[in-house]
Amino acid sequence: MLRDGTFACSSTLRRTRRLGNEMFVLLFIAWPALEIFVFIEVGHAVGWLLAVVLLLGTSMLGAQLLRIQGRAAIERVSLAVSEHRTPARAAIDGLLGFLGGVLLVIPGFVTDVLGALLVLPPTKALTRRWLSRHYSGRIMRFVATSGRFASRDRGWRPDDVESTAVDDDLPRLDR
Repeated sequence: MLRDGTFACSSTLRRTRRLGNEMFVLLFIAWPALEIFVFIEVGHAVGWLLAVVLLLGTSMLGAQLLRIQGRAAIERVSLAVSEHRTPARAAIDGLLGFLGGVLLVIPGFVTDVLGALLVLPPTKALTRRWLSRHYSGRIMRFVATSGRFASRDRGWRPDDVESTAVDDDLPRLDR
């Protein structure tokens, strides 16, 4: 059943899955081809040795940034929790910084550019805003749907109305 209440035939679903698989394979082949093409162009422009040194340097920089971004993300999330604020913004910023570091570690100039963009605060903020706008409706629908399946007496616990405490014989406790 689709969102608008109509039913999709199984051939349409199969076609959609096949298209998704084809796009994945195309991306799996196209991305490395793009990286190789850009590497060749950069190698022609600045020299092969400098291109290799640049790739190795960005990978080492990415490894350092992974540690720095990880620590900073944990600190920001911990601070938000200790101040009783929602840690969503800090968690998303940490995740984007981590993803930027991972992209910098992966060899390739295209992934390095994307990683550097995700590490920079202005583009990180733009990406966070785009993600929150794009996925907030989906998250709210998920929360509303999953709330239907929760137990009705969530959070309510019966009080202990029957006193089960027993006074012991105090002289016997002194032994």
